[in-house]
Amino acid sequence: MEQNKRNLLIGGGALLVLILAAFAFMNSNGNGAGAAATGDPEITDALAVAGPMGDYTLGADDAPVTVYEYASLTCNHCAAFHLQSFPEIKEKYIETGKVRWVIRAFPFDPAATAAVMLARCSGEDRYYKFLDVLFEQQPQWAFQGNPGENLEAIAKQGGFSGEAYEACIQNEEIFAHVRDVQARGQEVHGVRSTPSFFVNGEKVEGALPFSEFEEVLLKYLPES
Repeated sequence: MEQNKRNLLIGGGALLVLILAAFAFMNSNGNGAGAAATGDPEITDALAVAGPMGDYTLGADDAPVTVYEYASLTCNHCAAFHLQSFPEIKEKYIETGKVRWVIRAFPFDPAATAAVMLARCSGEDRYYKFLDVLFEQQPQWAFQGNPGENLEAIAKQGGFSGEAYEACIQNEEIFAHVRDVQARGQEVHGVRSTPSFFVNGEKVEGALPFSEFEEVLLKYLPES
């Protein structure tokens, strides 16, 4: 137990307080309220409300379908979806202007909180690239050795200095944004597990294979 605690701590006084606060917050908010979305315009309007720092998005702003994904970077089901289903979705629907995609943070533990903060610190242009790397390398950084040290190594590969990495993980504004997004996902949209998706307001749960997720998308796409 003590070893597991040590492995989750990233290091540094202020940083330790921040990560422990994240862990306490996530454990105290495990049961969100709210009904499953069904494509109602009121639900889509509610989903459009971003966190304090706004959303980073993929795809055309005027795409006929918007997908909001709530994901944790230490969730193996989320990683499986992004490695197996998402590349084809991206190529077939996002890059062709049919789908706008928004990944929102829903971390389940301190390591996932630190990881999504790092992706956020990389900037809008690199946010999704960092998420790709973190999902691809999830077994190596999240479940091997010390997640904090492993994340720092990834950050340095991505151009962060040690000082920039520490500053990022201790950034209270980004932490507050992540906390706000997760709280709203739980309390307003009823997110309880990851990955959870809202396709034009319809709630879809679980790491669906491409063919099944495509069936949901096609319900909201105009016939070509």
